[in-house]
Order: sequence, then C-alpha cells, then structure tokens
Amino acid sequence: MSTEIQTTETPRLESYQVVLRPLVTEKGMHRSTRNNQYSFEVNPLATKHDIRRAVEELFEVKVESVRTQNRLGKSRRNRTKAGVTKSWKKAIVTLNAEHRINFF
Repeated sequence: MSTEIQTTETPRLESYQVVLRPLVTEKGMHRSTRNNQYSFEVNPLATKHDIRRAVEELFEVKVESVRTQNRLGKSRRNRTKAGVTKSWKKAIVTLNAEHRINFF
C-alpha cells in the first residue's frame, strides 16, 4: 500500500513581484527617521518570509521584523454609481540599526 502525500505549495514569488511600491507618506518618513521602519505596498499573496527575503534582496539590507496589514478598499461614489477601491496589503519592515534605505 503506497501512501502519497500531496503538498499544496504556492508558487514562490520573485522579489520584484512581492514589493509593489514603497509608501512615501509623512507618517512613513517620521517612522523611517525615528524607528528605522519602512512601509511598502506588497502582493496580497506574499507571506512575512517572502517580504523579508524580497526587501533584503532588493535593497541589500538586514531586516529585523515584518508586520503586515490587510487594508480593506474604501467605498466610493460618482453621481449615481457606487463602487469600491481595491483591497491591498501593507507591510511595515523594521531594519537593523546599521542599515538604511534612501528613497530620494
């Protein structure tokens, strides 16, 4: 009797597929100077391990921790039509004290 174990692995995302764009906001700039934390919009399928690997590869830094948020889309209205903006995933990445990312 042979027992086959099926694994349901999701395909591994490439680094450029994980990090979609940096979130450059006033609050984000404050976090980067005070706490060495940077915010990114990331692929909703990406895990914390994927995000850590992608940031370390793309920016050549050492990541200490990753926190994620699933942000719900907002309802929008244009005259008589109602709609919703897309939901997205946000990652707040804390870097090692000796590393920095320069966006400008």
